[in-house]
Amino acid sequence: MLLLPSLAQKIMYEVKTLLDEDIIIVNTDGSIVASTDENRVGAFHEGALLSIKERRTVVITKADTNVMKGVKPGVNLPIFFSQDIIGVIGITGNPDQILPYGQLLRKMTELLIQDNYYAEQMEWRSRMLEAFVFDWLHLKDWTSAFRERARLLHMNLEANRQILLLFFHEEHAMKRDIWQLHHFLSEEDVLIRWGNDRLLIAQAVNEYVTTETTLQKVNKLKSFIEDTWQLTVSVGAGQPISSDNLLQSYEQAERALTVAMKHDTIVFDEDLRLEMCLKDISLETRKDFVTRVLGSVAKDDELLSTFHTYFHENMSLKATAEALHIHINTLHYRIKKLEQATKLNLKVSSDVVSLYLALQFLEEHPKS
Repeated sequence: MLLLPSLAQKIMYEVKTLLDEDIIIVNTDGSIVASTDENRVGAFHEGALLSIKERRTVVITKADTNVMKGVKPGVNLPIFFSQDIIGVIGITGNPDQILPYGQLLRKMTELLIQDNYYAEQMEWRSRMLEAFVFDWLHLKDWTSAFRERARLLHMNLEANRQILLLFFHEEHAMKRDIWQLHHFLSEEDVLIRWGNDRLLIAQAVNEYVTTETTLQKVNKLKSFIEDTWQLTVSVGAGQPISSDNLLQSYEQAERALTVAMKHDTIVFDEDLRLEMCLKDISLETRKDFVTRVLGSVAKDDELLSTFHTYFHENMSLKATAEALHIHINTLHYRIKKLEQATKLNLKVSSDVVSLYLALQFLEEHPKS
């Protein structure tokens, strides 16, 4: 493992808060890669190279500065990772005074390097999983190479799967440590980032996994995310499917998520009815439908808001007026205004359905 300058600078930033003395970090070639004194970066340090070769702490005295190249009084401690020396951390100053701090700084440095290494390993595995799941969704036939990748990633291709899509309404949500969410998943569940604002979970399904248990799991995930990270999350769940037909569950989860995003909630595809049909209607058809049904009303924010509320309150005039904080006569006026502008009659079932659909299409694609 190489002690890259970027990592050395990160370590320097962390450890210099513990000590006022100058600190250097040296790579295995004896070259200073980070220092509190920027003028020393890139210089050769003979004391650090001796520490590496002899695998021991080297104390540099004032007399040593006359015979060793690039050194100052202080101590140099080898940095270990998996029994190997990957560099040296040096502290400039009176050796008798700073030596007690040396072991503490070295241990802190080694812990930072370990954390960085395991974070990189998890990130590497995450990227491998993302690429694997993408192929899993789109490959029609599993090749031997695909099966070998599954084996290396310890992926069970025999288990049935159910796709869960989590959408974050806030920006930069993916910078969070998503690995904390593994505590809520089983060992065979797969969790990956899916774009800039989503997570994908390919849940392993067995005889103990039901809609109720999945809902409990997702509710715990949702509560943790909202309480710990202060993020708003919506969830769409596909239906359990055989592992070789994963795309079907994914498409169902997307369809359910479209509905869930409107209310920041959890929606299962199996609970959808009208939304199943609406998802398959093309954007051009939706645009034409909105124009034909609403006409100029499509730009009347007051009327649009009124009838969104009207349908949300299950077409109850009293509840709609109360929700909008308007008099019941004002609501009657707005209904009459809408009917005159659109030629709809809200006492006719087909016209009511047309208005409802037009409002749904407009809500999904307001800019279009």
